[in-house]
Amino acid sequence: MSNAVQGPGPGPRTITTSVPARLDRLPWSRWHWMIVIGLGTVWILDGLEVTVVGNIASRLSEPGSGLAISDAQVTGLGAALYVAGACAGALFFGWLTDRFGRKKLFLVTLAVYLAATAMTALSFSAWWFFLFRFLTGFGIGGEYAAINSAIDELIPSKYRGRVDLIINGSYWLGAMGGALLSVLALNTDLLPKDIGWRLTFALGVVLGLVILLVRRHVPESPRWMFIHGKEEGAEKLLDDVEHTVEEETGERLPEPGSSITIEQRTSVGFLEIARTLFKSYPKRAVLGFSLFIGQAFLYNAITFGFSSILVKFFDVPSGTTGYFFAVIAFGNFLGPLLLGKLFDTVGRRKMIAGTYVLSGLLLFVTAWFFAQGWLNSTTMTACWCVVLFFASAGASSAYLTVSEIFPMETRAMAIALFYAIGTAAGGISGPLVFSALTSSGVVSDAVIAFSIGAALMTAAGVVAAFLAIDAEGKSLEDIAAPLSARVAAAGEGTSTPGAPAT
Repeated sequence: MSNAVQGPGPGPRTITTSVPARLDRLPWSRWHWMIVIGLGTVWILDGLEVTVVGNIASRLSEPGSGLAISDAQVTGLGAALYVAGACAGALFFGWLTDRFGRKKLFLVTLAVYLAATAMTALSFSAWWFFLFRFLTGFGIGGEYAAINSAIDELIPSKYRGRVDLIINGSYWLGAMGGALLSVLALNTDLLPKDIGWRLTFALGVVLGLVILLVRRHVPESPRWMFIHGKEEGAEKLLDDVEHTVEEETGERLPEPGSSITIEQRTSVGFLEIARTLFKSYPKRAVLGFSLFIGQAFLYNAITFGFSSILVKFFDVPSGTTGYFFAVIAFGNFLGPLLLGKLFDTVGRRKMIAGTYVLSGLLLFVTAWFFAQGWLNSTTMTACWCVVLFFASAGASSAYLTVSEIFPMETRAMAIALFYAIGTAAGGISGPLVFSALTSSGVVSDAVIAFSIGAALMTAAGVVAAFLAIDAEGKSLEDIAAPLSARVAAAGEGTSTPGAPAT
């Protein structure tokens, strides 16, 4: 229950609530499955979007496609605008998510994605295509902040690590579907040149509408509600959930173990967010930057020149590279699926550092094998699968890390900031670094590309070994006290603002 005390004057109300402990003590239930399905499936759309566009670039540039655009414009300017939109959307919607709530924004961001994707399918000119690629990225970027915030605040601490990893890893199910879908879209025996690529975008709209119907039933975060003056709504929501869970399990829930006292507030300014991230938690900020930049460069080292390497070095027909990518995408999904539980049992620090360092070292080995001429298209793909099996779990843990190690009032903005930096590094710096290396047709150049990605991933793993937080099984409020939290001062009966967790 929550107890509210109004301070003197028109200032903020102080409340004591057990909402976080009530959420964390819940056993896994159908209610949690609804959250996973409603929030997690959007990553499938993101994977579908990115993969489809890359694989159908050659078709869009062909005469008769209905669009006057070049292959380089699709994979260059189009990709850069999508990335720019994702970065801008993450920052813009991240700020709105912390201010107006998780539910409102994860509905708005999906609506933006749906509208922009539908308009992309109707493209009649290059400028129209570029505009709506930017807006599609704008919606998807906003999804990252709103959804990761909601996931971590709604899922019990015992399961938070594995659920977050698997949901973020589901991106690769979309990538796998996008790779296979592009093979069909490029088959002119089945679809005309000017129709097939449009239908791939239309399919994204259909899937998004289905997700929107499910997502309407996902609730607002009770953690966000009690800080923003909506404690009665948070209590009512949890009363209903607890009643449903007790009926489902046939057992009475134990009493919540702790409570927290906070001063309610409506918003946090950008200066306070920056001060919190970089002054109160500088080591955690370094950790977040390292994890996102490391995984961004490793993935670009492999995936940016993936098709080019298969075609140039192994004579794989360009129309069949989608099959190879589907195999790699499946390996990426298996990583978080099979390793996710270990992040809750073995622990965050060991697993984050281990997956980063191991994937980096394995990519070094792959580069050496490639330099020696020991690989063919099949064995190269197998090596990439092994590397990305571990890298995918590590990359997903980057989102988990930045969403749980900063105070609740800054959570969405923290996710947005680190996502934007990692995405910009991978989507802007990455192509500039890797494009010439992977398309030159020179073995040593591709080896350099692999080695750069491997080195940065390994370095990020070393940083994690020293700076990662042992957050497994802990309440979010114990990992990082809310900015609005108040605790009893030592030896006194009054309250003082809580200090940041170390």
